[in-house]
Amino acid sequence: MSGADSPLPAGLADLAELDPRWSRTLGVTDSLTGETHDWHLLDTEAELDRLGVTPVGTVLAVHGNPTWSYLWRRIVAASLAAAEAGAPAWRVIAVDQLNMGFSARTGAARRLEQRVRDLGELTDTLGLSGPVVTLGHDWGGVVALGWAVDHPELLAGIASLNTAVHHPLGVPIPAPLRLATARGVLATSTVSTPAFLETTLSLARPALSVEVKNAYREPYRSAADRAGIGAFVADIPVDERDVSYRELRRIAAGVSMLTVPALLLWGPDDPIFGDRYLDDLVDRLPHAEVHRFEGASHLIAEDRPYADAVLTWLADRVAPGAPASAMAADAHPAIDDAPYAPLWAALDARRDDDADAIIDMATRDGSVRHVSWRRLNDRVRRIAAGLASIGVRRGQRVSVLVPPGPTLTAVIYACLRIGAVVVVADAGLGVKGLSRAVRGAWPDVIIGEVKGLAAAKALGWPGLRISTATLPWASRRALGVSDSLAGIAARGADAALPAEPSPHDLAAILFTSGSTGPAKGVRYTHRQLSAVRDVLAAHFGITADTGLVTGFAPFALLGPALGTRSATPDMDVSAPRTLTARAVAAAVREADARMVFLSPAAILNVVATAGELTANDRAALEGVGTFLSTGAPVGEPLLAATAALMPNAEPHTPYGMTECLLVTDITLDGIRAAADAPDRGVCVGAPIGDNRVLISALDASGRPVGEPGSAPGVLGEVVISARHLKSSYDRLWLTDRAATADTPGDGGRWHRTGDVGHLDTQGRLWIEGRLPHVLTTADGPVAPVGTEQQLEQSPRVRRAAVVGVGPEGLRQAVAVVETVPAASKPGLADADLAAELRALSSLPLVAVLVVPELPTDIRHNSKIDRQRLSAWAEATLAGGRMERP
Repeated sequence: MSGADSPLPAGLADLAELDPRWSRTLGVTDSLTGETHDWHLLDTEAELDRLGVTPVGTVLAVHGNPTWSYLWRRIVAASLAAAEAGAPAWRVIAVDQLNMGFSARTGAARRLEQRVRDLGELTDTLGLSGPVVTLGHDWGGVVALGWAVDHPELLAGIASLNTAVHHPLGVPIPAPLRLATARGVLATSTVSTPAFLETTLSLARPALSVEVKNAYREPYRSAADRAGIGAFVADIPVDERDVSYRELRRIAAGVSMLTVPALLLWGPDDPIFGDRYLDDLVDRLPHAEVHRFEGASHLIAEDRPYADAVLTWLADRVAPGAPASAMAADAHPAIDDAPYAPLWAALDARRDDDADAIIDMATRDGSVRHVSWRRLNDRVRRIAAGLASIGVRRGQRVSVLVPPGPTLTAVIYACLRIGAVVVVADAGLGVKGLSRAVRGAWPDVIIGEVKGLAAAKALGWPGLRISTATLPWASRRALGVSDSLAGIAARGADAALPAEPSPHDLAAILFTSGSTGPAKGVRYTHRQLSAVRDVLAAHFGITADTGLVTGFAPFALLGPALGTRSATPDMDVSAPRTLTARAVAAAVREADARMVFLSPAAILNVVATAGELTANDRAALEGVGTFLSTGAPVGEPLLAATAALMPNAEPHTPYGMTECLLVTDITLDGIRAAADAPDRGVCVGAPIGDNRVLISALDASGRPVGEPGSAPGVLGEVVISARHLKSSYDRLWLTDRAATADTPGDGGRWHRTGDVGHLDTQGRLWIEGRLPHVLTTADGPVAPVGTEQQLEQSPRVRRAAVVGVGPEGLRQAVAVVETVPAASKPGLADADLAAELRALSSLPLVAVLVVPELPTDIRHNSKIDRQRLSAWAEATLAGGRMERP
């Protein structure tokens, strides 16, 4: 074998972001032909020597097609900066594969098997010793994983960006590759023209600069230089007829046996290596840390800060002293010692009961549907056994596109019973948001109504499709439906149920509202879902005789778990403002309910339609003992107006989120008692049960850096702990890591909420906004809610938002308000209103703007999008067009 360095190739000296000192060229002898070929590498060994630093290991980075080692320049730079700062140093070797980049053109195509062998011969020539972590992208990911499988004695970890080791038979390869490999197109698109290269470069989001594009183009200026690009595309193995298919299968099987720490970073908008391939890798590497960068595409190394993620993961999982592998994400033994009963325990206990379990008044034909405990239990068992009989297994994901009601309840409890993971994304996310959520979760099965299945077909969602209704053959074929729910239940009539899942098994992925960015999938185990039920039952004293009216979708599903009847009023649950006071009264009367759950958006219309109530309606509402509204803070006037409709009910407005549905609670009396307190914000009460709430103080730049504590009056991020807190976010490792960073190490499960507030002297929590809404002023960080409350004291203001304009650290406050009566168009407030609001505000206001309606999230219709308003206000005040925000 050779090993001598050769002169560096021309063209490397002036490339953007690339230091020529990182480059070297090394001769390597091909063991089959005896020929020696020059490899170009980016290698930090010399720079680490110059720094006097000994590396703890090596990152072996392999590019794909048609890129080259330039792809890895940022991890080269970041690793050297980290080493210089005293962090554990990693040597980075980023190769140019033969026939690619600035490595030799051998005159012969390199098949996958040969490329894996080539890489091994290079590392042998380098005398590379462990520990080694492979890092690959695109088809370079396959080559890197092939090396990993073949070098277990050196391997310490694997990291991949958008790659694949398996393509399912019968599924067409991605469209861009089908086009590139088509007869008569391959040579033209990949070799004789730079079309394939240019198309790849165009996938970056945001677009690459001209300088970076030119750097990628540099080694591929001529058709001869691009021969390797065409050969790489031609070698893509689709089925057993392809030369490299066997090698790909060997690598895929080997990857499934790897137990070293693994990291998968993904751009979900990649038209080539989409979420299908990520899901396959997750199945093979269930212990992997996974992060999907929403909005990123194929060139994820250009789109997102992947280098920081890789170095963070190396420090967490691979560097000396790090745990050999991550603890199972859903295992928290320190808090999992409480008694456990599965969510379906009450349903099983009442399986012979003919009393009502569910009363559905939101039917299409206006009828009232009663479902007994006996019937519900039978339906759940039949669907569960039927799903198991068609191969739905524990851990498989089932996306449920069914509106709240008896069918949704039966399907969810059936899935939970067999250990399938229920994926629930609210239709209120809109088509784009819902599609992003479903594709991100990559379900194995979709159960839905025609509307949802049509969206699944049109948008290319994955999964076996089951319709809730029995469809004609033509419709089934058009929608790709394999069976109906009735057919599944018939299969399960005489089939046995599988063993119950364990408390630690993943049970559900519930998507957030998306009010503060793309909706996130929140993972719950069976124990955690049962803990939600238990804290709800204990805190509100729910018994079999309570009876619930649930106009808030998350709680509509908990009636059977709580062992009490539940009624859904006549409304479109995905549009809370469709609920009327008369519909609530009718549901209370029908269910003889003592408890009412409504979302904040729903009660706005309930109060607005109170004048339509009859004497019988009011009599029914007088029987309610507890009223509950959660999902967003509810102010005293609205809660009082609702209490007037249910005069014997104790109104509660708990604080929580998808990640932890019940954190604190406060009653109307509690809100009134807090009204005289000097605190700003919305008082949401004290922690429920053994829940804990701490505050991480903000620094001058608005970052929560303080050690979480319980000192009163400290403005900071709200940090919570509870037995029913979620396990993690789904395929969002970095997000989950940030949510648990610098939280108490007491063995509990903790979560940084992103909410900003403070604790008062009585231990009550006051919410003052979200972290992104904090104004970093010259006088320090300011949360918006307190000032908004001051502005809403004006009878001319319905709702107010306070946002910042100007540079960070010098932000100025702008008020944006909905007026009474509503403004017909956005604009500057009149002089009288502006003066009144400036007098009410303790924060100087540089401008007061009015809008017909403040932008809010879809699900709650109440969470104001202050970031959007801030951008709008800044543009408007800078002279932009006065458009609606």
